[in-house]
Amino acid sequence: MYPTLTLNALEQLLEARFKEGFLSLRDLPLPYTFKDMQKATQRIVHAIQNKEKITIIGDYDVDGVTSTTLLKLFFKEIEYPVNWIIPNRFKDGYGLSANIIPQIRGTNLAITVDNGISAVYAAKLCKEEGIELIITDHHLIPPEIPEAYAIINQKQEGCSFPYSDICGAQIVWYLIASLKNALNIKVNMVSYMELVSIAIIADMMPLQHINRVMVQAGIKALSQSTKPAIRAFLEYHQKEVLTSEDIAFFFAPLLNSAGRMEDASYAVNFLTSSNIYDARVRLEKLVAFNSLRKTTEQVLTHQVLLQADTKDDIIIAVGKEWHEGVVGIVAARIAQICQKPSIVLSENSQGILKGSGRSFGECDLFGIVNSCREHLDKFGGHQAAIGLTLQKEKLEWFKSQIQKKYREKCYIQEISDPQIIGELSFSQINFELITLIKKYEPYGFGNPMPKFITNDVEILQMESMGKEGEHLRFFLKQENIVMQAVWFKSKSFLEIGQKVQIVYTVNENHFRGKIALQLMIDKII
Repeated sequence: MYPTLTLNALEQLLEARFKEGFLSLRDLPLPYTFKDMQKATQRIVHAIQNKEKITIIGDYDVDGVTSTTLLKLFFKEIEYPVNWIIPNRFKDGYGLSANIIPQIRGTNLAITVDNGISAVYAAKLCKEEGIELIITDHHLIPPEIPEAYAIINQKQEGCSFPYSDICGAQIVWYLIASLKNALNIKVNMVSYMELVSIAIIADMMPLQHINRVMVQAGIKALSQSTKPAIRAFLEYHQKEVLTSEDIAFFFAPLLNSAGRMEDASYAVNFLTSSNIYDARVRLEKLVAFNSLRKTTEQVLTHQVLLQADTKDDIIIAVGKEWHEGVVGIVAARIAQICQKPSIVLSENSQGILKGSGRSFGECDLFGIVNSCREHLDKFGGHQAAIGLTLQKEKLEWFKSQIQKKYREKCYIQEISDPQIIGELSFSQINFELITLIKKYEPYGFGNPMPKFITNDVEILQMESMGKEGEHLRFFLKQENIVMQAVWFKSKSFLEIGQKVQIVYTVNENHFRGKIALQLMIDKII
């Protein structure tokens, strides 16, 4: 079923992921390849020269938070005062909307980051208020686009930027580079790449082409960063360097938790801390938000599973006053547990359903729900993740319609794990394998960590580990070779001497100055 791997065969499979080879920072396209980049740059320079009031409008996810922070830091560096706002998820809704127009009155020039491409009505209100608008966004182009002075979006028609899968923070980085050139000033663009790398990983951009090189440069800069927020985070986690995994599993959820649980401004204030003492205090606040987020998420996941109809092709769950800040994460959890696309909706006191969906496998959830767009109050997203709002009376119609649209697509249910790269024997697991794996870092979306499968593995020893015994540690044997292994968050019952099939990744375990190879178990069959 899976190919038998040698080191050469593995390298060929990993190399095939990078059709352009490994790019360097010298290969980054120039800012002017974006449609409207020069136009937007000239307008911002004009605003600076004429001391106009500029307002940055961000978004409450990690990409929006880092994009807002990047532009805020740039204007601080050139000593030009600007206002900024990230709409509150619960009071204002997403991005540039009618709800925030009263908060930006008196602005001469508004710049959206990571949002705005769907804000047709809000753009009209800006025009009526005499606010000129520059939109920077990376999301899919809707049927109708807003009227704005300039739109920078790599997906729009007539844009010659060669890569479509980039995030909002990358567009902001390019805008800063363009402004630096136009203002003829010296700016260390690599230092701005620190936050860009966080956004690329958090927004699940494929870690290929320019995304890979920007993440590599950003991670290297993060580990050497002088930013108080980064130093405080490293100190808190007792780390000297950051990896893409650290960002994906620790840093990004921390930044996200502020907007999910209360207000994203806490995350921006943390990232822009001017000293380590403020950064530590603000980090504690984010840690508290994240702990509350985890608890809320666990409770809601349990509630959704109780009502989920697993016979449906797309799982849809609805609950009264479910926490809007975590419905997206819960939808992702349900999709993984049920192995089906999932939509989780929260009903408010006015009978309005608002929520998020996450896809699974090859399903284009955006395309399916887009077919019902005219019956939705709000809708946006991409193939794997969506956000939507609809009236309660349209729920039953919506449910039947998207189940029907899913069946029309004739999707094939994935039986095997597409991330398993091949069958590996224990005799192939050595430091040469680790060196090869490291060559293709960083791993993440679009470049997943190589996952292997090995048959006929004997369990020699097994014990629980962790504060509550929630993890398992093993000694495993195959072909007279013994390997250490760890299986996180598993209480599966297995017997000593049992022969099993294992699915895993390989890493280095550093302990008391010694380095050993370790298998990270994903599944035991």
